[in-house]
Amino acid sequence: MHISGLWVGIITVIFGIIVMLFPKILNYIIGIYLIVIGVIAIIQSF
Repeated sequence: MHISGLWVGIITVIFGIIVMLFPKILNYIIGIYLIVIGVIAIIQSF
């Protein structure tokens, strides 16, 4: 297993626990994710 894969797994589990404990934070996480992906896509198009 690669180190990056291990880190992704750890971060995913942590975020899963956070979402289970604080369901409302899921909306913010999804919103931030969509904004970041959108900004990256716009920057790459130039």
